[in-house]
Amino acid sequence: MKPETLAIHEPMLRRDGAVAPPIHMTTTFEHGALGTDLPHGFLYGRHGNPNVSDLETRLAALEGGVDAIAFASGMGAASAMLTALKPGARAVFHRDLYFDVKTLARTELAKKNVAVEFVDMRDMVAVHTALTKPAALVWLETPSNPQIDVIDIAAIAEAANKAGAMTAVDGTFATPALQRPLALGADVVMHSATKFMGGHSDVQGGVLVTKAKDLADELRTIRKITGGILSPFSAWLIARGLQTLYCRMDKHCDNAQSLAEFLEAHPAVEKVRYPGLKSNPGHEIAARQMSRPGGIISVEIKGGQAGALAVASGLRIFVNATSLGGVESLVEHRASLEGADTTTPEGLLRLSVGLEHIDDLIADFQQALAAI
Repeated sequence: MKPETLAIHEPMLRRDGAVAPPIHMTTTFEHGALGTDLPHGFLYGRHGNPNVSDLETRLAALEGGVDAIAFASGMGAASAMLTALKPGARAVFHRDLYFDVKTLARTELAKKNVAVEFVDMRDMVAVHTALTKPAALVWLETPSNPQIDVIDIAAIAEAANKAGAMTAVDGTFATPALQRPLALGADVVMHSATKFMGGHSDVQGGVLVTKAKDLADELRTIRKITGGILSPFSAWLIARGLQTLYCRMDKHCDNAQSLAEFLEAHPAVEKVRYPGLKSNPGHEIAARQMSRPGGIISVEIKGGQAGALAVASGLRIFVNATSLGGVESLVEHRASLEGADTTTPEGLLRLSVGLEHIDDLIADFQQALAAI
């Protein structure tokens, strides 16, 4: 089956003729007198649940992985992957990535005596140099958050594999509808399912999809011990979101492409970061490894922070809010949210382009940009 069909029909968790899957809200399941005798396949809500298993089966199929492990948030998924690193290991990260993951790497990994290095993974010379020293993990986002760097997954995975390191890709901005990192050589793909997968800004979740069953088993054990499993209702909502993911991503991409082209031509705009623009340094790589360039734009406004905040304040349809991937368009000044250690340009606004009519979105920016 094609991915659009798999997203709707795999694995068809249906009971009593119901077309829509039921929600299993129970925290415990009947087992045999022997505690390991599980006639229904489940023991306790923290270990697993039919709705969670349903979502995991769907995501593993969509990403082409051996197994998927769902968590209560994207950070829960990222934390589990980094927790799996052994003391004394070394991890190499791309220089631009979600700020909380960067903070986690810099602080919590140090407590485990895990060495951390940040490099610009658009520069393969820098990557090869970083991998001359032993490394257990190479972690990247593409497109990255919030500077929309596009990284060649196949090239990074090949270099990491030769160096004996795993490659993990945060594909949140792309989703499996646009990019499949495992098929390009990565070992693990991570998503914040809160974003495009859920698609309606009303559910939080995260997932890791792996090629290796032993790694999946280890990550599932970490989840069980630390208690980071997704709730049944959240799993049900995200699974429902997957059913419309592919058609929603088409509209997100259509709108983002048109808005990016408008912004690039506007005199009040310093720079537009969007892989769909031919002027973007990552355009060629994105065209090769993504089916479409996504629904996220980062735009730098002339005048630095003052200009960016003036535009963000003047927008009427775009909502000033964190997160992304919902049906509504959002705008966020990332540097002020990230604080003193930010590497994000002060004039940058991250745009999550929603499903509104594109004429309205362009008109909103026309009036906001005219005011500065």
